[in-house]
Amino acid sequence: MSSGLQAQEVFGKWKVVNDAGRVNSIVEIYEKDNAVHGKVIRITKEEHRDRKCTECPGKLKNQPIEGLNVIRDFKKEDDEYVDGTLIDPKSGKEYKGKIWVDEEHPDKLNVRGYIAFFYKTKVWERAE
Repeated sequence: MSSGLQAQEVFGKWKVVNDAGRVNSIVEIYEKDNAVHGKVIRITKEEHRDRKCTECPGKLKNQPIEGLNVIRDFKKEDDEYVDGTLIDPKSGKEYKGKIWVDEEHPDKLNVRGYIAFFYKTKVWERAE
């Protein structure tokens, strides 16, 4: 994508990079019903593709992680998407959060989850 405007968009496919720098999965971010969502479209390790979200609450419990909506109901506010929910399929925990494309590095997506006043930001990389 050569257009600066398009490069700043959160929409598309993103590589979820773990703390060790390995890509765990690909998440596709899309808009539906005036909100932004993201679902796991591919788990990179073939032997993990049949994993279920055993720790997830409610109707998400024991759902396949591949296909799971891990980003839900974000709304655009200036250059960020806010007031949505992030789900960590490993722990099943849900976090309030925000997501935004790094202004200086448009192929990087900041994904921030909050617990009270504390937060952690992960950086995902745009997938080809």
